[in-house]
Amino acid sequence: MSSTTPAGSSDETYVPPDAHINHDASIKYWNEVSASSSGMLGMLGEYPWYTRIDLRGSKTFLTKARRLIPACSTQEKFKLGVDCGAGVGRITEGFLREVCEVVDAVEPVEKFTKVLHEGHLKDKGIIGDIYTMGIESWNPEKKYDLIWTQFCVGHLTDVQLVEYFARCRDALTETGVMVVKENMSTDLRGEDMYDDEDSSVTRTDEKFRKLFKDAGMNVILSEIQTGFPKSFKLLPVRSYALRPNS
Repeated sequence: MSSTTPAGSSDETYVPPDAHINHDASIKYWNEVSASSSGMLGMLGEYPWYTRIDLRGSKTFLTKARRLIPACSTQEKFKLGVDCGAGVGRITEGFLREVCEVVDAVEPVEKFTKVLHEGHLKDKGIIGDIYTMGIESWNPEKKYDLIWTQFCVGHLTDVQLVEYFARCRDALTETGVMVVKENMSTDLRGEDMYDDEDSSVTRTDEKFRKLFKDAGMNVILSEIQTGFPKSFKLLPVRSYALRPNS
């Protein structure tokens, strides 16, 4: 993880962390990763408990968020959801299929979407349309009850993220919800952190809330994922449930 000079520093060479993002470098990194659920998680893929705890936390969080939306059923499945940054479908396979009748997928790495096209969830009609593109290029043409975005927005600049959130805002149904689940920065100066291994930025809670606001989205619920073993020094993971501010 590379370091950057904090905002407000007298060092005139300061460059915002997201200015270092290189989409080509990100795609190159992920093309070198195994096209499997364990590959998506890197070293954590070696520990089955990580996915189990992650997905259980996501399901609980979504149930809480749905209770906060007027006229949104907490019992029936959503008609249409979308898994943004889907990878090979780890989250759809382990969670989204349980809460959505159909789940579209957005994923820029072709070898990952090939797995989705050839998988049993596609054969069963659970996975719907598959878009092989980055979320920064995705312009939704449908209305979604659930837009799930996890562990991928670090590859977008702040400007691209605001634009992405705004497009998602307009793509939600009347009772729809967007969930963003991401690692949180632990920088001691309270700054975003750039990682040159995969060309991504890990943002602060403050930054995320600013970007949501700029995109016209309200945070109706936010929680830190719990349950991970304390012996593993993991970055905090936070979930946000978002609704249009109108």
